[in-house]
Amino acid sequence: MGTVSNPFGEVPVLPVVVPLALVVFIVLLWRLHARRLFSVPRASVAAAMAVYAAGIVGNTVFPIYLDAPQTGEPWIPAVALIPFADYEIEDAVTNLLVFVPLGVLIALLMARPTAVKVIAVAAGTSLGIELAQLAAQDFFSGGHIADINDFLSNVAGGAVGYGLFVLLSRIPPLGRFLERFRWRTGGGAPAQPRDTAGRATPAAGSAVSDRDAAPSI
Repeated sequence: MGTVSNPFGEVPVLPVVVPLALVVFIVLLWRLHARRLFSVPRASVAAAMAVYAAGIVGNTVFPIYLDAPQTGEPWIPAVALIPFADYEIEDAVTNLLVFVPLGVLIALLMARPTAVKVIAVAAGTSLGIELAQLAAQDFFSGGHIADINDFLSNVAGGAVGYGLFVLLSRIPPLGRFLERFRWRTGGGAPAQPRDTAGRATPAAGSAVSDRDAAPSI
């Protein structure tokens, strides 16, 4: 039951998201070790993904209330299924920008990233968030609406993030820098962005290295 200072039994965020971040970080570090790819720059990508995951959960699923007042009315899920209806431009921009880092991080984590792969992961992540918000409404009196517009904006943000990754990879100094953070074998050469079919699309005058054939995760 809720106390006087917390009458509705609001679940604190940090005790949930901090362990989540630690689990994500440990799993990713284990993945690095298993593939014999461990390095400090790559470990920093794991840390960034862990912090990002915790932040996303903390800001999209919470607040959660365990003792919210019961209205006695049957539960009706708060879902917005009509695209672009009553959707503020500020919300669209915010949801897009939030997923731009995810698009970059996914591309760094994949040995052979493509637009289709990155967008698919972004879409799956956003869908999971919307379903979690829907479940939180039913079981824990969550405070968010599952919205198709948020989903579309998130997917667009993931695509923008991947596009940014490709753009930076085509600039030789930045490409060499990004290569230190990529989770694939044969680091040291500029990153080779790939098209939707998985074919390498190097900058003009560059050659595709055999090292780009590393298996994807």
